[in-house]
Amino acid sequence: MIRESVDAYLKLRRVVGFALEGPEYLLHDFARYATERGETHVRAQTATEWAAATRSPENRERRLQMIAIFARHVRAEDARHEVPPIFVFGRRGKRLTPHIYSPGEIQRLLQAASELPPTWPLRSQVFSTLFALLASTGLRVSEALNLRYGDVTADGLVIRKAKFNKRRLVPMHPTVGAALDRYLQLRRRTSALSDFLFISCSGGRLSRKRVGRTFAFLRQRAGLCLGPGARRPRVHDIRHTFAVRALEAAGIGIGPVDRYVRALSTYLGHSSVATTCWYLHATPHLMGNIADACERFLEGAQS
Repeated sequence: MIRESVDAYLKLRRVVGFALEGPEYLLHDFARYATERGETHVRAQTATEWAAATRSPENRERRLQMIAIFARHVRAEDARHEVPPIFVFGRRGKRLTPHIYSPGEIQRLLQAASELPPTWPLRSQVFSTLFALLASTGLRVSEALNLRYGDVTADGLVIRKAKFNKRRLVPMHPTVGAALDRYLQLRRRTSALSDFLFISCSGGRLSRKRVGRTFAFLRQRAGLCLGPGARRPRVHDIRHTFAVRALEAAGIGIGPVDRYVRALSTYLGHSSVATTCWYLHATPHLMGNIADACERFLEGAQS
């Protein structure tokens, strides 16, 4: 019964635009855990024990809060479901600071991807092209994995399944388009079960989970693991890096910065400029540009 409730909940949430790839796996895992105990409804004790199975206190609390949201939803129709208490494992910590990749780090990542053993056709080409596309366009991983042949046009990439089911066109630099065309020539010669650009060993759409596992391997091979206590770089940090580097490359002053950030927000597919600002983080180059702009502004005010 819990499994059916999870499926109905996920279906409803997706109708209003949520992708829920991560929550889907975790909710189904919780449903399996509870069902194996012979339970047909959410129990607070069971939810807490399931959440405690992961090592990180932040992840434990995140998992428990996810079950609490689900439980509040199903309890509206069946009061036998219990809503587990939140903050059992402590309040969520501060937002993690993303890792802003240097050009050298991106190059090492792509080099490591190109050297992956060919355990299945196009394996190295799939991952080197995928990570290069993420770095050069700032796409979300899910958006890249959903690309099909028909989404590659002369004007850019058509993103049909963006966040909240929005659709947008992402222009590409000519060099990016040329590299993608070379990959597509290889891809079209490979037999597959679908027309997705990025495929797995089975010929179907490459999964987010496989991307994560491969990235963890490449991160180690490329020497991207930081010192003791430092957070490991994530795939999603590539998107943060794109936003920061794009603003750095603009070389703009105080005047047009608002228009430029709005354009960047549209390009990234954000619903608001405020969301884009979360992606912008201080780097020496960016702070230098800001300092120069402030100095010119002050000089103008004094003249």
